[in-house]
Amino acid sequence: MPHQPTSPTVSRREFFARAGMGMGGIMASSLLAGTAQGSTDPFAARAPHFPGKAKHVIHLFMNGGPSHVDTFDPKPILDRYAGKPLPYSNLGTERPTGGALPSPFKFQKHGESGIEVSELFPHVAKCIDDICVVRSMHADVPNHEPSLLLMNCGDGRLIRPSVGSWVTYGLGSMNKNLPAFVSLCPGFPIQESQNWQSGFLPGVYQATYVNTRHQQVEQLIDNIKNNRVARRDQRSQLDLLSALNDQHAHQRGNDPQLEQQMQSFELAYRMQIEATDAFDVSREPQHILDMYGDGLQARQMLVARRLVERGVRFVQVWHGDGQPWDHHDDIAVGHARLAKESDQAIGALLTDLKQRGLLDETLILWGGEFGRTPVVELPKEGSNQGKMNGRDHNHHGFTVWMAGGGIQGGQVYGSTDEFGFRAEQNPLHVHDLHATMLHCLGFDHTRLTYRYAGRDFRLTDVHGNVVHDLLA
Repeated sequence: MPHQPTSPTVSRREFFARAGMGMGGIMASSLLAGTAQGSTDPFAARAPHFPGKAKHVIHLFMNGGPSHVDTFDPKPILDRYAGKPLPYSNLGTERPTGGALPSPFKFQKHGESGIEVSELFPHVAKCIDDICVVRSMHADVPNHEPSLLLMNCGDGRLIRPSVGSWVTYGLGSMNKNLPAFVSLCPGFPIQESQNWQSGFLPGVYQATYVNTRHQQVEQLIDNIKNNRVARRDQRSQLDLLSALNDQHAHQRGNDPQLEQQMQSFELAYRMQIEATDAFDVSREPQHILDMYGDGLQARQMLVARRLVERGVRFVQVWHGDGQPWDHHDDIAVGHARLAKESDQAIGALLTDLKQRGLLDETLILWGGEFGRTPVVELPKEGSNQGKMNGRDHNHHGFTVWMAGGGIQGGQVYGSTDEFGFRAEQNPLHVHDLHATMLHCLGFDHTRLTYRYAGRDFRLTDVHGNVVHDLLA
């Protein structure tokens, strides 16, 4: 991909004029300038390095860290060691841990592939022949904040663009009436908008955040409707403004910053119709609504399908506010509740995309920022409250699954050790996951770069390998 253009020279007078706008104005001006040379449209559709099978990504983020040994990585040996120490010392995690904690959930083989899935996910299990279960993931540290940023941005400490920002920077948009990158979340996860930030990429590549706690489109997207001016009058006003801006731009040599601002007005106007339709799930036929089920997760998954159907490149679907899958205690109750909230809707999303011929071009990723320990979490020293039925964070080994978009379904890749503590066979780091996702979209991850602060940056930094065994 081309590097960021060299910033235009700023005169002394222009510098002080920008300074008068405050820091927000300075940032907006610099971001617009960084995207506007050559093509003035930062979302113009662009070809990847080679033909990719995926055109869209839906990232189903189970924030908090779901337990792999209770969902997609069965470890029956934990029953034999229940309450006893493992035959090796527990690996270092965030909190003290003790003896083995067997899963309270039963596993069963499903599909022609015979992949074992927990009873927590019966609807997802019906789609298992389209799913690749990666059981050998590993990350860097057992803490939420850096692990979230590593999974979302490729770095747990420094400000870096999110995966969705890299994808939209590389591919542009397929629908000029909707954002190319949308983050759906009821409330905010920890680290909030850093999870979908554009980092040093131009600000237009940051996700549009939608609070899915709301159901009415006017609440989902601020200012989506103008209740004071009719649409025909709005069009007239915008046409007049466009004519004046055209004249102003011509007098100043077609200033790219002004061109960007003009395009933003047009996008906002066009979104009033397109976004209103995309987020209104009541327009779906009853049999589709019944397939997804009731509740917030059903609405989120259905909106994700409607967005992808309309050309949105990257949709991130968060399970909930904060870190809902973070069950240090009472994991049997907590995981059962969250799985019940999401299982039917996820199964429906996979089925719906496949029926519409969209699964082959839509890469689906399910998982959290890490997994959980196969051993019980112990109470902190000096605490009177015992925790005897929960699991600590585990970055040493965990599970994600992928489907569609060039992924070979009906297979298990890699494994953790016999207890589920550490990635053992074919360990796969988050950088490898990102490299493989970009490959599915048609990118050589080492060549999708952006020049910033005197060097070329990429999503995978200096790491990452494409895992070809995952590919169809």
